[in-house]
Amino acid sequence: MLTNKLHIISFDIPFPANYGGVIDVFCKLKWLHANGIEIYLHCFEYGRKHSTELEKYCKKVFYYKRKTGLLSNLSLLPYTVKSRISDELEKNLININAPILCEVLHTCYVLKNEKLKNRFKVYRHSNIEHEYYQGLAKAEKNILKKIFLLIEAFKLKRFEKIIQNANLILAVNENDAVYFKNKYPVVQTEYLPSFHTNTEVKINLNKSDFVLFHGNLSVAENIEAANCLINNVFLKINCKVIIAGLKPHAYLKALCDKHQHIQLIANPNEEEMIQLINEAQIHVLYTSQPTGLKLKLLNVLFSGKHIICNQNMLLGSGLVNNGSINVCETGAEFIESIQKLLPTNFTESDIKKRQDICHVFNNQANAIKLISLVFKEPKLT
Repeated sequence: MLTNKLHIISFDIPFPANYGGVIDVFCKLKWLHANGIEIYLHCFEYGRKHSTELEKYCKKVFYYKRKTGLLSNLSLLPYTVKSRISDELEKNLININAPILCEVLHTCYVLKNEKLKNRFKVYRHSNIEHEYYQGLAKAEKNILKKIFLLIEAFKLKRFEKIIQNANLILAVNENDAVYFKNKYPVVQTEYLPSFHTNTEVKINLNKSDFVLFHGNLSVAENIEAANCLINNVFLKINCKVIIAGLKPHAYLKALCDKHQHIQLIANPNEEEMIQLINEAQIHVLYTSQPTGLKLKLLNVLFSGKHIICNQNMLLGSGLVNNGSINVCETGAEFIESIQKLLPTNFTESDIKKRQDICHVFNNQANAIKLISLVFKEPKLT
């Protein structure tokens, strides 16, 4: 086999891998590297530092300043796309002859570049972006931010057709894969779950006394979820509740401070977050958006005891629930499940059930699948 070189264009610097999107990118780098892929990583930077950790897995790492600000808004292109257009990126892609993997729609402007028309190009889906932004707009309370998100959703819907220039779409969600197959039938679409930090189901069986909700707490979707759970569930139970995550919104801080049994842990480091996930007796997950794949679901599947979530968390995930996940929709159902599971031991039998449903998220198997899909036509590289 020829040396398998691969460009990966990341929307952000993927280390530290401490939020959903970059976890998939970083773990993908590690598993592709472990399977002999020579990676040329291209990162857009806007607040995160350059990382020597990435150099362990990549032949070369390139950084490009993201062009944030008003000028990037004054375009028919989505702001998330316009701010990531780079002449330097184009030159680097042209100079190194290898397939190109675009991480999420925001990095896909290069797909229409005529100078790259003979390259094998991959769109790595994370969400159906215009639907995701519409959901963010619905959850957003700030009127100016809401308007921006609605405009961005409109632009992203128009821009999405650029993926017709790709040779392959890799969807993290089975339902979203069906969407792409129906809308863009000329492009091969495959379901490939998110890569993640877990290698095996390893769950602490020691019983604890608290319920955990975690996520990026600056994102409107998670703020809405936390607010909904606090008001409809957590205020109506008599046990310790921990809400943990990055950059919690001031509104959430104020809300949690009002209630003695609800503790907010802001910006836990990786070690602290792992400990919380391992120790929590119950994990409560909720989303109003059924697109994509929630990385926090993967983390608790492999490391967490009892899981309570709504159906939207599972849609398109490839999971066949065998009783190891408790699905609830109403506040009353969440409360009833919490009251039932809080005193209930998590057992070896429960671990076996969890192992049985986690095989679809095997990183090694998914890395081999990705490699076989990208490098099946060497002439295109």
